[in-house]
Amino acid sequence: MPQDETRTLNPAPAASVRQEQPQPQPRSAWVTRLVILGLVLAALNLRPAITSLGPLLEEVRTGLGMSGSVAGLLTSVPPLCFAVFGLTAPRLARRFGPGAIVCAGMAAIAAGLFVRPYLGGTAGFLAASALALMGIAVSNILMPVIVKRWFPDRVGQMTGLYSMALALGTALAAAATVPMTRALGGSWQTGLAVWGALAAVAVLPWLVLTRHSSTRAPKTRTTARQQGSAPAPALSITRSRTAWALACYFGLQATAAYITMGWMPQIFRDAGVSAGTAGVLLAVTMAMGIPLAFVIPRVASRLRNQGPIVVALGLSGLMGYAGLYLAPAAGAWAWALLLGVSNCAFPLALTMIGMRAKSGAGVVRLSAFAQSTGYLISIPGPLLVGVLYQHSGSWGLPIGLMAGLMVPQLVVGVLAGRNRTIEDELG
Repeated sequence: MPQDETRTLNPAPAASVRQEQPQPQPRSAWVTRLVILGLVLAALNLRPAITSLGPLLEEVRTGLGMSGSVAGLLTSVPPLCFAVFGLTAPRLARRFGPGAIVCAGMAAIAAGLFVRPYLGGTAGFLAASALALMGIAVSNILMPVIVKRWFPDRVGQMTGLYSMALALGTALAAAATVPMTRALGGSWQTGLAVWGALAAVAVLPWLVLTRHSSTRAPKTRTTARQQGSAPAPALSITRSRTAWALACYFGLQATAAYITMGWMPQIFRDAGVSAGTAGVLLAVTMAMGIPLAFVIPRVASRLRNQGPIVVALGLSGLMGYAGLYLAPAAGAWAWALLLGVSNCAFPLALTMIGMRAKSGAGVVRLSAFAQSTGYLISIPGPLLVGVLYQHSGSWGLPIGLMAGLMVPQLVVGVLAGRNRTIEDELG
C-alpha cells in the first residue's frame, strides 16, 4: 500500500491531530437537502447496470454473437470491477473530494449505459460495461464517506435511506427492463440504454454540490510534520483485525447475494416451480431489502455491538437454505422471504463500515479495503455453485455449500460488530 495512503491513520501528537482536522463549515438547509437527494439518486444507480442485463441476456447474446462462455463471464465481471476500481477511490477522494468523484462516477455510469448497446461487438459491450462498473465501484466506496462527513450523528438513518434506494434500484431494473423494452419498440439496445437516463439525472445534484465548499476535500492547516516534527511510523489498515473481519463479512454476504440472484430461480424451477413463479420469488427476495435496508441500519447504529443483528440475519439464511434442501417447492414463498432477510447483511455491513472508523479519512480507507477485498472474496462463489451442480446433477451439494459459508459469515460478522474502531487498533 502506498506510503502516503497510510498516514491518515498514523498516531500523531495531539497538536498535530488538532491542526489537521478540517474546520467546521456552515451548512445551509438547501445544501443538506441536495446532499440527501444526491445520495438517493446515486444509490438508485448502483445496480441497474447489472440487474437490467439479466432479463435481456439471451437477446444480447444473439444480437452480439456472444458465446456462452463470455456470457457466463459477465456474472463475474461486476465484483471484479468493484474490487479493482474501488481501490482507486481513496486517492481520488483525497485529490478531488468525495462529492466530485461521486459526480464523475454517475457520469461514467450514464456514458457506459448509453453507449454499450450500440458499439457493435462483444469487446465494445464489455468495455462500456466496465466503464459503468468503474463509476459504480468508486461510488460504492464513497457513499459511506459522504454519510459520515455530512451526517455523523445520523449514520444509521442515512445509510438506511440510501441502502433502501439501492435495493429499490436493484429490484426496479430487474422487474421493469423487459416491459420498458416492449413499450419502447422491442429493441434490446433501447431497453438497456434507457437506464443511462437515470444515471444522467443523478449527475445534476452532484454538479451543484461540487461547486459548494462543504463538499470539497477539506483543507488543513500547516501540520506539525510540515513544520519539522518527525512523523509517526506509518501503520497499514491490513493490521486491523476489525478491518479484516469487515472485509470477510462483506465478501461472504456478497457471495450469498450473487449466488441467490444467479441460482435461486433455477433451484425452484428444478423443483417443479414454473419459470414465471420462480422469477416472482426472486423479486420477493430482492424486495425484502427495500423496507429492511431502512430499518436495520437505524437499529444497528443505536447498538454498541451489532453482533445480535448479524446472528439474526445468519439464522434466517440457514433456515432458508434448510428449506431449499428439504422442501424447495412446498415452502418456496417462506424460503424466499427468509433469504431476503438474510441478504440484508449488505446494509448492515455498510453501517458497520461507518461506525468502525472515527474520522472521514478512516471511513474512506476502511470502505475501500472492506469492499474491494470483499468483492474479490465473492468472485468464486457463484462459479463454484455452478460447477458443483453440473458435476453432482442435483442441488444438494450446492445448497450445502451455501449453508456452510453462512457459518464463517456469522463468526466474522460478530467480530466486526464489536464496539471498536480501526484507529484504536492501529494506534
